[in-house]
Amino acid sequence: QVQLAESGGGLVQPGGSLRLSCAASGSIFSGYVMGWYRQAPGKQRELVAFIDSGVSTYYQDSVKGRFTISRDNAKNTVALQMNSLKPEDTAVYYCSARWAGTLTWDYWGQGTQVTVSS
Repeated sequence: QVQLAESGGGLVQPGGSLRLSCAASGSIFSGYVMGWYRQAPGKQRELVAFIDSGVSTYYQDSVKGRFTISRDNAKNTVALQMNSLKPEDTAVYYCSARWAGTLTWDYWGQGTQVTVSS
């Protein structure tokens, strides 16, 4: 079992930056692939980025070059640095985890709102 808690959302102007953090507890953190999803109003939840237990990462095309995912296995945290934010990045952002070698994202945080608006 893994418990996840996000922080760091808020209101930012277009072109600005935010850093989301997710604290994990309850299991062997380094064995999990950690990801960030987002869900905008009226849209399906979509995968934004993930990072495996090593250094391999994946990014959705729309955030490549703007967002960076990182993890600190010693502190059981994963972060999403978001730069050059656009209004279309507005969404609730969720931290998620799946055990390495599986495909199902089993664990979810409560979500944090990111609003990009002038």
